[in-house]
This record gives sequence, structure tokens and C-alpha cells, in this order.
Amino acid sequence: MEGIIKLIIYALLLLIIILLIVNNIRIVPQATAYVVERLGGYYATWDVGLHIKVPLIDRVAKKVTLKEQISDFEPQAVITKDNVTMQIDTVVFFQITDPKLYAYGVENPLMAIENLTATTLRNIIGDMELDETLTSREIINTQMRSALDIATDPWGIKVTRVELKNIIPPTAIREAMEKQMKAERERRETILVAEGEKKSAILIAEGKKESMILDAEAAKQAEILKAEAQKEKMIREAEGQAEAILKVQQANAQGIRFLKEAGADQSVLALKSFEAMTKVADGKATKIIIPSDMQDMAGLITSAVEIAKGQNS
Repeated sequence: MEGIIKLIIYALLLLIIILLIVNNIRIVPQATAYVVERLGGYYATWDVGLHIKVPLIDRVAKKVTLKEQISDFEPQAVITKDNVTMQIDTVVFFQITDPKLYAYGVENPLMAIENLTATTLRNIIGDMELDETLTSREIINTQMRSALDIATDPWGIKVTRVELKNIIPPTAIREAMEKQMKAERERRETILVAEGEKKSAILIAEGKKESMILDAEAAKQAEILKAEAQKEKMIREAEGQAEAILKVQQANAQGIRFLKEAGADQSVLALKSFEAMTKVADGKATKIIIPSDMQDMAGLITSAVEIAKGQNS
């Protein structure tokens, strides 16, 4: 009986030990770190993997995520150099690089970052005027990131980026800016319309100029062609006249050659002269000049008749 009781006690003790071991096993997930304290003081930082803590002695003081985190703070009221109050909404991206410093460096890290962001933003904007503030987002982001990164380094925090999500000027300033933007757009529209009309007028003038040049060239070409046609016509007429004269001369030469070959005497030549004179007086001449030797015409006719009879016989 006593043996059974001892066996049960041993089993219970073993079960308690197993439960204690299982209950004190810790598995640290990826991108996470555990800050472990032993007897109330910092003991170690557990990285990814399996860890066993000593019961009643060790405890996990803080679980720290190593991922990049985003904090979107409420809009902060800031005053520019030219005394314009505006609301600026900022977003801070940060990452924990040292879990021990993060756990023991500051009581509330997020609140500390928010307050540090507000004071840094007021200092930077206080040195800028309204227009410069609205157009210098990148400069403000860079200056804030550098200042916050230096201030949060003792807390084990690295500020990777700061963005001005929204800049809200006063209502009166917004209305004035909208009017200014509207006037600027209207001015640009007027300039664009004027430039368009100017370009259109230039293109029309150039088109007219090109048309006049083409018309002048066409007229010049037409005159050249007309002159060439007239020249060709005159050349052809001259060639025709020359050819006609040549043929007449050839015919005359042929007639003379025939007369010579026929042995024509002085009477035949006189008859030919008479025939030429009759052709000249063939209804076109109003006056005929008769040669001085016309008195020999009868004899000439008689000779012509005799010649004709001789030919007929």
C-alpha cells in the first residue's frame, strides 16, 4: 500500500515538473524579440527560436516587434515665420533596432515620438514662410527624419522616414490660394489662346505666301511655255516658207533645165516672160507695167505660134 502511494506521489511530481517545463518553454517567432528579466533585472534578449525560462526566476518583460512600424499622429498646430497658423498631419515610419534600449530607454516610446515630432515640426516650420512651407515638403521631411533619428537613437529606435500627410492652412488662406490659382489658370489659358491664334495667323500667312509663290511660278511657267510655243510656231512657219521657196526655186531650176535641154531660143524665153506677166495680172493687179519692148510682142506671139505648130506636127 505504501509503495502504491509513493508511486502516485512520484508520478504527480513528474507531471508537475513536465507541466512546469512545458509552461516555461517559449518559441520566439520571426521578426520578434523577447526581453527577459531574471530576479527583476535584465537578463537576456531572446531572438527567433526555442527558449526555456527558469520558473519563478525568469520572466518575459517585453515582447518587441522588429518590423517597421507606422505611427499616424493627430494634426499639429504650427505657426510659420509670417505668423500663419496651420495644421500639419505627419506620419512617422520607425523600426526598433535594440529591444533592450526600447524596453528600458523611455517609458512610453510612441508618446515620446509623437511629442518629439510635434516640437521638431514647430521648430522647422517656424523658420519658413507660408509659401515656402507649401512647396518644401521634401526638405521638411528630410530635416525631421534626421532630427528624430538622432533623438530616438538612445531609445533603440531608428526613424526611417517622415512624411507630411496633409497641410491644412486657415480657411481665409485657402480661399485666397484658390482665387490665386484660378487667376493663374485663366492667365495661362489666355496666353495659350493668344499663342494659338498667333500660330494660326502665321500658318495662314505662310500658306498665302506659298500660294502666291506657286501661282507666280505657274504663271512664269505658262509664259515660258507660251513663248516656246510661239517660237516653235515661227520656226515651223519659217521652215515652211523656206521649204516653199526652195521648192519654187527647184521648180524654176527644173524648168530652166528643161528649156535648156529642149534647146529653147530667144522666142521661147520671151513667151515664158509673157506667161509670167499674165499670171501677175491675173485679177489681182490694178496696174500693169508693160515693158518698153512691147512693140516686139506681135513678133513674139508669131514665133510662139510657129513653135506650137512645129511641135504639133
